[in-house]
Amino acid sequence: MPVISAPQAFNEGALYVDLESILGVRFYLKCEGFNFAGSIKLKAANEMVESAEREGILTPDSILVESSSGNLGVALSMIAASKGYRFLCVTDSRCNLSTRLLMEALGSEVHIVADLDSNGGFLGKRIDYVRSLCASDDRYVWLSQYTNPGNWRAHFLTTAPEIATQFPQLDVLFIGAGTTGTLMGCARYFRRWHRPVRIVAVDSVGSVAFGGEPGRRMIPGLGMSMRPPLLNEAYVDEVIRVEEADTIRMCHRLARRGFLFGGSTGTVVSGALDWLTRHDTRDITAVAVAPDLGERYLDTIYQINWLQDLYGDDILDSEALTASRKAKTVSQESARRRRS
Repeated sequence: MPVISAPQAFNEGALYVDLESILGVRFYLKCEGFNFAGSIKLKAANEMVESAEREGILTPDSILVESSSGNLGVALSMIAASKGYRFLCVTDSRCNLSTRLLMEALGSEVHIVADLDSNGGFLGKRIDYVRSLCASDDRYVWLSQYTNPGNWRAHFLTTAPEIATQFPQLDVLFIGAGTTGTLMGCARYFRRWHRPVRIVAVDSVGSVAFGGEPGRRMIPGLGMSMRPPLLNEAYVDEVIRVEEADTIRMCHRLARRGFLFGGSTGTVVSGALDWLTRHDTRDITAVAVAPDLGERYLDTIYQINWLQDLYGDDILDSEALTASRKAKTVSQESARRRRS
């Protein structure tokens, strides 16, 4: 049993789910949400903070500031609280309420950007705000997850070796693309491995990370409204783009079997399933990386009114819709009994 004195010292890196019984195709899902930050972003956050400390960039008077749609903000909030730093997270209106409340509970300040940038996203405006803060006060330290090599180095040192140890005959690896830190770290590691591994990036429709037209994206996590500075497409063999409706349906499909995952994971699994159903998988060892769990999406992806308002009444099949309505009715009845 591990005994720790800092929350970032614990991260379960060897848990996989075999999805064949659920999805009918054999592949393994590496679950990265079992740590005190609740997502894979803990690895990047820890590496970037420790690098800044080694380089003398962070001092006791420093105020950490970062642009994040949610998960990295939580990870930095946790680390900042543990190490005694102040932290300001610059996010936007798509950030889940539970995520914002969690960051505040950890002692962080949250600033929400409401204006869209030229690509129809919030990222450009978030970055502009961070830059204005840094220009106004030299105590602010921006780690810049979008350009910081510690982002991809964290996964080169941890995530990829963990997968390699468990699956020495790995053939294909599916990784979601946001800042592309996970993607680039794993791709660089497996490029020099003892056998070829096909690296498949999974992106959201409406993201411009790999080019294309920008579009509406309501689920935070994967996708970018600009080209990720860390991205080197020479390391990527293939890109799959997933519609948000398919992300949502996959999340509910997994939840009906007891696995409550977040939006980023739903996107990655949906993209992996699409690829695997189009290929002969009899002799393929495939792994997909699940960045997050689903508790922070209870008021969005798993909330039927939110889904119908944004995506229409047909977003879920009739079975899932009925189950969601029953769950809501039970919850309301339980609340009524407690009040009485």
